[in-house]
Amino acid sequence: MSQSTFTILLGGELGLTERLRHAIAGSRFIAADGGMRHAVALGVTPELWVGDFDSTPDDLDSAFPHVPKQPYPAAKAATDGEIAVSEAIARGAGRLILAGALGGERSDHALQHLLSAVSLAEEGFDVLLTSGKEEAVPLLAGTIELDLPKGSLFSVPGFSELKGLSIENARYPLKDFHLPFGSSRTISNVAEGKVRFSLTSGRAIVLARPYDLSGV
Repeated sequence: MSQSTFTILLGGELGLTERLRHAIAGSRFIAADGGMRHAVALGVTPELWVGDFDSTPDDLDSAFPHVPKQPYPAAKAATDGEIAVSEAIARGAGRLILAGALGGERSDHALQHLLSAVSLAEEGFDVLLTSGKEEAVPLLAGTIELDLPKGSLFSVPGFSELKGLSIENARYPLKDFHLPFGSSRTISNVAEGKVRFSLTSGRAIVLARPYDLSGV
């Protein structure tokens, strides 16, 4: 599988931060409907613009006249974001950055982005969701590390029962922990620096706030 990085511009909140700049460096871009507005703030030109364009203002359309548009009817079986991700995968994406996937006015879309990210991770894709100030990565069976500033907040909500959960280098570490589905035990932890997460079985997401140092 190609390891090309594609950033999907989605309709949620997106703030330009140094971590976001670093994450998208060298990336290719695809915009989903109104997510194209982030291209202006990021100073990038996507190679494709997909969607039903029901949330695209006229001035945004005129700002990118040469970007190929791939229109879809409003009555379709997938979100604009899912279509954009599929187009990125068809172009050889190995890493997917879902920018604007968190926050915003549509909590249903934000939740769907989190669920889709876990599904994509199960298929072998490297996935990051970001609003610039908040980040999320899927946690499946295995081990991942997140380089977080000391004192920053993170949570690990489970999308299923979690077995063998370990969290190292955090204020509230866990070792080989069994987390029942729906438990709040892993909400609001504090990083001591690079945090290591291990899981034997289950599906979860790590939600981090690297610019929120209220845990210091």
